[in-house]
Parts: sequence; C-alpha cells; structure tokens
Amino acid sequence: MEEPTVLDYVKSKIFFWRSEKIIIPPAGSSDRLFSDDLSTDAEVQPDPKDEPVLQTVPAQKEPFDFWPVLRLLVPLALAFLAQRSLEPPHRSIISGVIFYAISVGWVIWASLKGEWLLPERQVEFRIGWQDTAFRPVSLLVAVLLGATAFIAFGGNQFTSFNLLLWFLSIVFFVHAFWQSGESSVTGWREKLRLSWRSFSSDGLSLSPWTLLVILAFALTFFFRFYMLDQVPGEMFSDHAEKLLDVSDVLNGQFRIFFPRNTGREAFQMYLTAAMSLLFNTGISFMSLKLGTVFAGLFTLPFIYLTGKEIANRRVGLYAMVFAGIAYWPNVISRVALRFTLYPFFYAPMVYFLVRGFRRRNRNDFILAGLFLGLGLHGYSPYRFVPFVVLAAFGLYLLHQQSQGARKLSVGWLALTGFTSLVVFLPLLRYWLSDPSGFSFRAMTRMTGIEQPLSGPAWEIFLKNTWDALTMFFWDNGEIWVHSVMDRPALDVISAVIFFIGVVLLVSRYIRQRDWLDIFWLVSIPLLMMPSILSLAFPAENPSLNRTGAAIVPVFLIIGLTFDGLITGLKASLKTRFGATIATVIAALLLLLTINQNYDLVFHQYKDQFDRSAWNTSELGAVIRQFVETTGDVDNAWVIPYPHWVDTRLVGINALGEVRDLALWADQLEITLEQDGPKLFLFKPDDSEALKRLEELYPNGALGTYESEFEGKSFYIYTVPQENR
Repeated sequence: MEEPTVLDYVKSKIFFWRSEKIIIPPAGSSDRLFSDDLSTDAEVQPDPKDEPVLQTVPAQKEPFDFWPVLRLLVPLALAFLAQRSLEPPHRSIISGVIFYAISVGWVIWASLKGEWLLPERQVEFRIGWQDTAFRPVSLLVAVLLGATAFIAFGGNQFTSFNLLLWFLSIVFFVHAFWQSGESSVTGWREKLRLSWRSFSSDGLSLSPWTLLVILAFALTFFFRFYMLDQVPGEMFSDHAEKLLDVSDVLNGQFRIFFPRNTGREAFQMYLTAAMSLLFNTGISFMSLKLGTVFAGLFTLPFIYLTGKEIANRRVGLYAMVFAGIAYWPNVISRVALRFTLYPFFYAPMVYFLVRGFRRRNRNDFILAGLFLGLGLHGYSPYRFVPFVVLAAFGLYLLHQQSQGARKLSVGWLALTGFTSLVVFLPLLRYWLSDPSGFSFRAMTRMTGIEQPLSGPAWEIFLKNTWDALTMFFWDNGEIWVHSVMDRPALDVISAVIFFIGVVLLVSRYIRQRDWLDIFWLVSIPLLMMPSILSLAFPAENPSLNRTGAAIVPVFLIIGLTFDGLITGLKASLKTRFGATIATVIAALLLLLTINQNYDLVFHQYKDQFDRSAWNTSELGAVIRQFVETTGDVDNAWVIPYPHWVDTRLVGINALGEVRDLALWADQLEITLEQDGPKLFLFKPDDSEALKRLEELYPNGALGTYESEFEGKSFYIYTVPQENR
C-alpha cells in the first residue's frame, strides 16, 4: 500500500475529526509512516518453537487508579457548588462563575481522557431510501380536495363538509408519498399480530427493562396529577376567556380561530370540550387542567423515543424521567393554558425529523410534517418551529453526514413543508382573510404598536437573548402564573448536568462535526425566540411558557450527559462493587432532583400562586351554598371593584357555567325589583357599595368571610325576603 506523504500527515492534523490518523514512528525505527486505518503488507507468523511454555503465575491485583473517578466526580462537585451559589435566596454570581469555570476544565480533561463521553449511535440506512416514486393520482386528488376545502373554510367555521374534505386531502396526500415496506401500516399490523400471539400463548410477561420504564412513567404520572385540584388552586382572567370559548364549542360554534382575547388557536378549546364531556367535569378549571396535563404527560414518550433514537434506551429513560419530574414542564402543564401544547407537538415532530435523517426514510418526514402542521393549531409560539426545521435541514446539508443524500434532502424538506401546509389549511384560510387578527398578539410583543420600545431593538434583543439563555441557571422570570419567580428554570442537579452536557456536546462537535450535536445546541435559542422577541415587553422575558419547546433538547442533553456519567463511573470504578456504587450515585442524584422539584411545585409554586391569585373559588362557594339553600341564582351578585376578582370566574365556580354575576354599585337599585332573599358579595375596601346597600336594604345583615389567605377576606351582605 502506498506510503502516506508529509502532506497527508499535515492534513490529518488539521482535519483531526476525520477517522484517519497518521502516526510518526519513534526515532531510529525502520518502520515507515503509518496510519491506524492501514494494515501492514504482511503479517509475521510466530514460530511455534518460540512459544513460551504456559506456567501458572499468581494473578497480580492491578492497583486502583483514583484519577478517572476524580475526573468524573470533581467537575460534578464543582458544578454543584456553582449552581448552589446561584440558588435563591443567598446568591453569588462570582462564586457561581468561578466554580463553573473550573469545572469546565475538569470536564474537558475527562472528555479527552475518554472517561466522560456522551453516548453515540451509528447511522442506520434503510433499504430503498433512494426511491423517489410517488402516486400521482393520489396527489392530484389531494390537491383538488385541499383546494376545495380551502375555499370551504371561509367564514372561520369548521363544518362537517369542510372537515371531511380536509381530512380526505390529508389522507390522499400522505398516500401519494408514503413508502410501503417495513414502516408501513401493514408492517405495524404484523408486529401487533405477532405480539398478540405471543401474549395469548405465554401470558403477560414483563422484562426488567419494561418494568423499569413503567415505574419511571408512573413516577412522572404522580408528579403531573398529584394535588391537581389544588396546584394551582385558582383561575384567573385568561381561564375565563378560554372557558367562554369552550362554552361556545359545546354550544355548536366550531371556530377555526377564536378571536376573543387578542386571538387564540383552536386546539385547546376542542381538547377541553372533549375532557368536559369525557370526564363529566363541565365548564370548569378541572376540564382545562385535564387537557393540558394529559398533553404534557404524552410529550414524555416522544422524549424517550428521541433519546433512544439518538443514543440508547437508557438515555431515553433518563431524559423522560428528568423531564417528567421537573418543575418547569410540570407547572406549564398544570396552569391549564395552551403553554404545554408547544412541547406537546414539537416532541413528536423532532423525533420523526431526526429519525428521518438517521434512517433516510421519507415516511418519517411525512409524519414530522403532520405534527409540524398540527402544532400550528396549538399555541402561537409554535409558529417559530418551521424556522427550527429549516435550521435542521441547513445544518444537515452542511455536514458530512448528508453525503450521498444532499439532493434527496431537499425533497425531504419539501415533503415535510407541503405535508404541514395541508394540515395548516384551515388556519391559512383564516390568516389570509384576517392577517391583522391572526398576527395581532405576536405583533404587540415584537413591535411598538401597543407599547413603544424602551430602547433600540437590537439592544433589547441582545439583552433578552442573554436573559433567556441564562434562565436555566439564574432567573426564569417574574411571572407568578407559571413559574417560581426569580429562580433558575432547572433544579440544581438538572442545571449541573445540563451545563456539563453543553460543554461535552461542544467538545464532541469540535472533534467529530456531527450535525445533530450542533442542532441540539442551536435549537434551544431558536425555540426560545418567541420569548426573546418580546421587545416591547422585555419584562415578559424570559418566560417558561414561550420557551416551552426548549424542554425537549434541554432534557435530551441531560439524558445524554447523565448516561455518560454513569457509564464512565462504572468503567472507572474497577472494583467488585463498582457498578453498584455507580448505581447508588445515580439514585442519589435522582432523589435530590425529586426532592427539590417536589418542593418547587407543591410548596413554593403553590404558596406563591395562592398568595397572588384572587380567591374566586371561595366567593363561588358562598353563592353556591346560597343557591342550594335559601336563595335563587338570579338574586346573587358580586359588586366589582378595581383590580379585584373576575366576576365571570365567580359565576363559573358557583354554577359550573359561564355567567357573569357582576353588578356595579351605581346599579344596585335594579335589585329592588327582584323578589326573595338576596346576596351581595363585595370587597371590604368598597365603602361606596356598603353605604348604598345600607340605604337600599336597612334591614340587611353584614358579615365577613374570613379567607384562609391574608388580605382576601370579603363582605357578605344578605337581605331577607321581607325586605323586598
């Protein structure tokens, strides 16, 4: 074989991430330059007479080397001290930066020594991935049906007719490009048939791994549903707006886009209506909660599948568990608004997208396109996800992993985009008919149409970017509705592992130039852009709701890093109980994470929310008791007062239906026309209301409802029937 030249040696040093490595033999050696990828011309066969006689030699115990273990545990401990320094209430930025900086050096050292590495998975190509055939008749039918559906969607209403056209256009479009084979529906049916036959013959049999996954999912189920009726405990005005829309749906108004409250996409309204009917929870806070909590819960299996796809099943399990118990995704699910729909649709989209690149299977890109389009019906920040998809394709094309598939990848991008477009058709129709209404909410945050920008846009953008990128370790914002204010978005252990994971990803990318490594890192700020671009209201950044989809890459990085740590410890602890010690360390870290996240959700967040939200449920309980005992719903009122309770929520809590019980103090005379006992609830600060009631009903009785929350007691003024 031809001997490498000096130029080959220089190139091997410059392009060090490539597989071929040329080594210079020691001085005085007669060997030529050689590469570790090259073999010698001939192998020297040893003479059998030269083989030594086998003798029994006592085994010598290899001395234990502490350095590999130290290179794993010392940076972990340093990063832990750093993050503890950044935790409230006593925070020190200087200490945090110093400890984190030192830990970076140790992490890189461990990485270079091969002791703390992120797990990898080789690329898999499917047979027939270069097939570009499609079904033109199905495509033509899909186009005709889609065009007809697009026209029929005028008027901002779903109907049986346009829904059928839309559904059929999606089915025919998917059929036009779907590849038959291993991943087809027939293949899945065969797998299910074999699984059922195995179950029928052998009964239910769970492997240890399956049992572990079930237990892990049960843990996340507990974190998501425990004390759901109490955390959070009260609704606020946004919930009233949602329940008004849900009530419209239940009453037969099937809108594509709900214009109330600056405009909202439709998915949550129909999801909540389904929860209301399925669980018989009516128009209530619980109906809203059930929909969003189930959405948050079913995000987790796709995090597991993505981790398994890019590395191994352990990574998927670690990522799912850390995301399942974390306070950030838990809180944005429990608050019962559309926030959790951002990661809910992004997780399956990115799973199929990554799987499509790895396996070069266009069916995966079709599925990614379906979830890309569906997500646009969920929560407004999802509108930035198409840019994340473009970034993924761009990074893939720029890296060596796309070699041999660059032309096809352009087709995959088009297929993903057109699939999502077909799913997006109803909203596209509304967007074109009312562009200002569709984009009003986003424009109020990005531009000065509602509030002037406080400075140059680029300065606000840079500061917002810094604030968003540091929220994992420093401050996740000042919005009490969906965060524990003025603390990091991650618990201590998760923040530490995430920080080390970022360092390891950067280090591995420099060595290997894998597009997926840089994609995970780039996708985080891109997914946070809906928060970063709040230029007119920078106080709303960072926010855990508009950055919600970043949960997916953040916890995947945590899963990769945690698996690398435990694997490295098992390899470095060359003792009889090495694997046991590594497992104990993993369990200890997980227990610390569980403990802090439990405290964050069920103590800190609960207490903060209860102090901040008005107690409309208590007012509703008083009115409900009045209606069930001595009075009539038409004789119960709440006298509004500035910055007090939303009277619509009082009606919802009291009656389980949308009803505004407000009656202003200057309108109290009209109650004289009502017969029967009367009930008035008002704020103690409202002296005008008290004076007017005493004038109209001198025989009325004034009482005080003592709330369990300080500063939230209210007056109850009851009027007996004889005071008509």
